[in-house]
Amino acid sequence: MNVLVINCGSSSLKYQFINMNDESVLAKGLVERIGIEGSVLKHEKTGQGKVVIEEVLKDHKDAINLVLKALVDPEHGAVKSLDEVDAVGHRVVHGGEKFANSVLITEEVIKAISECIELAPLHNPPNIIGIEACRELLPNVPMVAVFDTAFHQTMPPESYIYPLPYELYEEMGIRRYGFHGTSHKYVSERVADLTGKSLEGTKIITCHLGNGASVTAIKDGKSFDTSMGMTPLEGLVMGTRCGDIDPAIVTFLMNKKNMTAEEIDNLMNKKSGVLGISGVSSDFRDIESAASQGNKRAQLALDKFDYTVRKYIGSYAAAMGGLDVLVFTAGLGENSASDRANICKGLEFLGVTIDDSKNCVRCKEAEISKDGSKVKVFVIPTNEELMIARDTKALAVK
Repeated sequence: MNVLVINCGSSSLKYQFINMNDESVLAKGLVERIGIEGSVLKHEKTGQGKVVIEEVLKDHKDAINLVLKALVDPEHGAVKSLDEVDAVGHRVVHGGEKFANSVLITEEVIKAISECIELAPLHNPPNIIGIEACRELLPNVPMVAVFDTAFHQTMPPESYIYPLPYELYEEMGIRRYGFHGTSHKYVSERVADLTGKSLEGTKIITCHLGNGASVTAIKDGKSFDTSMGMTPLEGLVMGTRCGDIDPAIVTFLMNKKNMTAEEIDNLMNKKSGVLGISGVSSDFRDIESAASQGNKRAQLALDKFDYTVRKYIGSYAAAMGGLDVLVFTAGLGENSASDRANICKGLEFLGVTIDDSKNCVRCKEAEISKDGSKVKVFVIPTNEELMIARDTKALAVK
């Protein structure tokens, strides 16, 4: 069975084509600048070099059509016919409270996703456009929606409710939803495989650390709490996002600097985080380089990031009543030994002890805790596309 995984952004589209018999990637690629001058497809068949196709793409339907052509191309395609595309899995960012699991896409499902647009105005519209384009081009192929928020629907009310008038939750759905759920779910399931232990009775904290970053407490295999909130702005210090701040700062800036709501939103989402503190970049590699050359603000940005991750780990261990496994994943979590070491420094009281030699690992599965460490610490590369493909296969073959 072959599954096409689609992840639509506002002007981009990422995809992977996966053979689910052995979970091997047959082809993958990225379409950029959809609807903009200079649109391009970068396609790669496994075992071959990257192919760059420049073509005018006025919308997502054009982009998906070009992807499908690339998949069956005689030279760089992965299959001979589109009949070999057995199902399509779509990443959908926000499912609100409507979806606690992945679902087969129907008209009712599309309507429900549309009703969540006000919760994710930048993400859900292109997700829907991608779904509708695929349904038009592949009308007889089953399609599945996999939600970033679904994994976190198991959070108890004390985790997700905000201390605002309860009517705002009832009327407008204002609550914590959490994101990166597909990633947190994937790496937590890998913990069971790597340790040989059931997730039942296990307390795990997963750290998805990249330009966007979140920490999740997982108890008995279910999301118990997570750092991102109603939107992906809450929680950790991130590349350009501020994370947790005093809410009164918003009205203070509006009054003192005459800033509009849009300007505040832009400030908190695009000009803050480690970029705002360092003044250097939102890329941690650039910040680490600047810090090594004596840039104090760059070092402060790194210290603040590591501190907030450590603080969340400690608070979630307290909330769950203990910790058995700590996981690092995503770009920074998988690649930065120094950040992992600095985050874990001070967590010895919880039973977290890192082996420096084991920690010298990049982008591959490894246990990095010392022998005999009470808490097992792992680096586990995330694979959201495979998780989407697995859910798609499970629903499409029923």
